[in-house]
Amino acid sequence: FLIQSTCPPVNENLMDLLVMVDSVKRASASRITAVIPYFGYARQDRKSHPRDPISAKLVANLLSIAGIDRLLTIDLHSGQIQGFFDVPVDNLSASMILGKYTLEKNLKNPIAVAPDVGGVKKVREFSDFIGTQFVVLNKHRPADNVAEVTDIIGDVKGKTAVMFDDMIDTGGTIVAGAEALLKGGAIEVLACCTHPVLSGNAVEKIAFSSLKELVTTNTIQLEPRKAIPKIRVLSIAPLLGEAIKKIHLGESVSDLFVKSHARR
Repeated sequence: FLIQSTCPPVNENLMDLLVMVDSVKRASASRITAVIPYFGYARQDRKSHPRDPISAKLVANLLSIAGIDRLLTIDLHSGQIQGFFDVPVDNLSASMILGKYTLEKNLKNPIAVAPDVGGVKKVREFSDFIGTQFVVLNKHRPADNVAEVTDIIGDVKGKTAVMFDDMIDTGGTIVAGAEALLKGGAIEVLACCTHPVLSGNAVEKIAFSSLKELVTTNTIQLEPRKAIPKIRVLSIAPLLGEAIKKIHLGESVSDLFVKSHARR
């Protein structure tokens, strides 16, 4: 089991992983499982413009050619990336980790929030786990890395809104979303995400926003300067550890994909 997140510096970390795979393959390892908590290049899973590369497929090819027999990852940006591989892919979800933390906070009238229509499936899993309904933000991007929320599909009046997404990059969406939700009547706004990319001045945006808290995981190690009071980091080690144990023993990992729990 080779554990390596392909977070920045992405190319360097990816190359390190490929070299490690080649090394253990030449050392006659009987089985090689690449454990990639954060799969870099995941957002380049299709051609958005003519002559764009499909980098997620290229990375899948590189890992397969290097010699992996299985991939274990968490919350791929697009589920279809699993089809880029010719080996088994276990795409675990951090919904349970983030959901348990949310339940422990005993929030008043919580409601899950999808930051856009594309995030509905992931938010439905999260809302099922915490036993609540969800609403959707109608968002558009007038320019790159600029997000504007035009309206809220659903009612958030008197509720604690919990935005959920697989990753947060520039922070523009959650900051704009928090403002829109408060204007829509929410009493407070929190956000949860699996992968804290937090590029550019994202941390500063979050620090000075109306967002009460951002809860994330350590699929990407945060730099010391990003460790602000508003950001809470949860460990995905127990989830990965359990998956690794089950795979090693030849057991099913199906129970790690169960996301629907009644709210207690």
